[in-house]
Amino acid sequence: MNRQLKLIWDFKGPNAEKTAEHHEIHLRDFIKMNPEFDYKTGVEKIVDFQHIAFMIVDEKDMKPIRDRLKPHRGQVYTSGE
Repeated sequence: MNRQLKLIWDFKGPNAEKTAEHHEIHLRDFIKMNPEFDYKTGVEKIVDFQHIAFMIVDEKDMKPIRDRLKPHRGQVYTSGE
């Protein structure tokens, strides 16, 4: 099985949740325009006033997606997260 990575965009402050939700819309739009990158997206609360938007990608596709979408960070994804 191909290793998967979680590309992460961080948002902080009182509007973090809404900003992360809005950013996820852009991630889904990217997927619609690039169906070869049909990956899972989502939003998670880290703590009050800190949320993330994320996309789970196969390692083989990470570089072209990273270069186009400029995530703040990434980590190895395990399905139990």
